[in-house]
Amino acid sequence: MTAPVEHLPDPHRPTWHFVLPANWMNDPNGLCQWKGTYHLFYQHNPHGAFWGTMHWGHARSKDLVHWEHMPIALAPDPDGPDADGCFSGCMANVDGVATMLYTGVRGDAQLTCIATSQDDDLITWEKYLGNPVIAALPAELDTTIFRDHSVWRENGIWYQIIGSGIRGVGGTALLYRSSNFYRWEFVDSLVELDRVSQGIGKGATGWECPDFFALDGRHVLVASMWDQEPIVVAYFVGDYADHRFTPTHEGVLDPGTAYYAPQTLTDEAGRQIQFGWVREQRSTEAQIEAGWSGVMSLPRVLSLLPDGSLAATPASEVETLRGRHVRLPGGQIVAGEPLPLDGISGNSLELLVTLDPSFRETVAIEVLRSEDGGETTIISFDATSGTLTLNTTGASHSGQVEGGVYALRHVGHSDDAVTLRIFVDHSVVEVFLNDARPITARAYPESLDATGVTVSTPEGVASIDIWEMRP
Repeated sequence: MTAPVEHLPDPHRPTWHFVLPANWMNDPNGLCQWKGTYHLFYQHNPHGAFWGTMHWGHARSKDLVHWEHMPIALAPDPDGPDADGCFSGCMANVDGVATMLYTGVRGDAQLTCIATSQDDDLITWEKYLGNPVIAALPAELDTTIFRDHSVWRENGIWYQIIGSGIRGVGGTALLYRSSNFYRWEFVDSLVELDRVSQGIGKGATGWECPDFFALDGRHVLVASMWDQEPIVVAYFVGDYADHRFTPTHEGVLDPGTAYYAPQTLTDEAGRQIQFGWVREQRSTEAQIEAGWSGVMSLPRVLSLLPDGSLAATPASEVETLRGRHVRLPGGQIVAGEPLPLDGISGNSLELLVTLDPSFRETVAIEVLRSEDGGETTIISFDATSGTLTLNTTGASHSGQVEGGVYALRHVGHSDDAVTLRIFVDHSVVEVFLNDARPITARAYPESLDATGVTVSTPEGVASIDIWEMRP
């Protein structure tokens, strides 16, 4: 591994989201809880803060929020089918052996490979000598991409899906099966092909990082739409029978274009926990200058709402990071005036904004606001339309930063109380509407005093709780 380059402290570097000491990180891979310990593997270029030859980085945790960096798990083999990269994949327990499925890249070939670990800490990995275990694409299909894996066992048979696309049709997930995990045969597309050309992912050339799992009596397919603008992570809720998935509900997992390539694990408590890659939204040059790139989202627990849509809630373990606390009744909040944070850093906090059920106006909360108001990130909720918006177009004066306006709709009864849960970790902003619907974005203010928090319409605010978040 190349030694990290020394850089000046970066004010945009998060302190309580998972981030590398240096260099590049993207997709979460191989998420699992193995013998009581959570393991996070991820796509990693150890040679710089830019996308390059992919390795699998590794970290572990007892509680999902405090992480220990581990040695690199997988590196390309110059003489192997992964000579040009170990791309994304997943983890399985195969007869008590930790087993990775990943995409090995050599030239234009992207084929399925396996690696196993015999140690309880999942530090040492051995690649299967028979790699690739899927050495050719389905001859009957004109595929666009063929990479990334999700695996499960059903009636004693192993199944996996691989992210793909059919030229002229759209994205899909290709279904394979195996009796021993090492010899795989193609079954079909997991979803009817005419289905994938419609709906939310109709502009995608392929589906990346598919994730398929049972949840609350239904099945869920999550896929990142490849070669589609704007970036979209779609989810489909439906029924799985006879090796075919039939969606009945679809939606956007997180409308913020910083959130991509998520993966889940089922932990020992039965929770379906999801991490996503929070992309940088500043230029490659700025990332290289900073010496690091990429953040993992907070762990999110998935569930289904009564309307059939997918909900994501911050894992309860996140609350263990809370430090000093300030509670402000709505009557103590002055419109447009900085909130009294009482020493809590405005770029490392959690806000819980509770709105009165009778509120029918629009409230705007500004975070990372400079003293002159020239740089600010705005979270607003329009109670009339039920729309939550995260606006980063004014977050930074830098010309190397991408801003945007991202929105989602509230689902529920008009007389329900509404909560906005806002996490600010330097350049990462994650907002959850009613602890269920998230928006994620990045903000890179240049002003050192861009730590203010203001509220535009305190009359609709019942209370605001503020916590300092510990590293």
